[in-house]
Amino acid sequence: MTATLDIGVQTDYAVRLSGVGKTFGQGRRAVTALDGVDLDVAPGEFVCLLGASGCGKTTVLNLVAGLDAPSAGEIELNTSRPAVMFQEAALMPWLTAARNVELPLRLAGVKRADRRARADELLDLVRLSGVGDKRPHELSGGMRQRVALARALASAVDGDANSLLLMDEPFSALDAITRDVLQSELVRIWRATETAVLFVTHDVREAVRLGQRVVLLSSRPGRVVQEWHVDELNPAAQPAVVDEINARLHEVISSHAG
Repeated sequence: MTATLDIGVQTDYAVRLSGVGKTFGQGRRAVTALDGVDLDVAPGEFVCLLGASGCGKTTVLNLVAGLDAPSAGEIELNTSRPAVMFQEAALMPWLTAARNVELPLRLAGVKRADRRARADELLDLVRLSGVGDKRPHELSGGMRQRVALARALASAVDGDANSLLLMDEPFSALDAITRDVLQSELVRIWRATETAVLFVTHDVREAVRLGQRVVLLSSRPGRVVQEWHVDELNPAAQPAVVDEINARLHEVISSHAG
């Protein structure tokens, strides 16, 4: 079955996956990446999708983003433009930071004055005021990722209460200090924008630090095997959650290897 888009309908979810499966190839060479995935992300919720390499996390994002179609099941979106942020910033090198942020607005037909004002607002939100005229090669890796985040927000956050941001390990290529800073910044920005976030990672600590809910996928084929709700107001409890998730992840990987 293919994805079903319920755009603009007021529901209790930003995106819903029901029995979603994905198989690549045919016949004896077919590879099943996902099998019967059920997952809801509520409006404004921050969900981290966790699992070992090759478990289908990125495939889930690609399906939700509409970059590929599921082989089975349904994907219901309550937003017209889910935005995606990848591991690499993927900025247009010939455009300034501000023009990169403006790009999705330009493609959406937003007037020049309005999109410039919005780009300035978003660059300020990601703490990059004053660098709008810089090109990507003039920025550090962390700053480029901030520009990429602002660009994604320009696409995802348009006043729709069910806006959705898809993030595929966006900080994995950064050094530890920059990654720590951007994780904190992401939480601040998420709270300010109230957009729903589906964040893919293989880092348990990152998932627990960022997410309100952590969803664990099994090794291939990916299935939801367990989920945890994280108490944002009690950081002292997070190490115990990390230990519990690590133990379950190792169990899942060992079971698959066996």
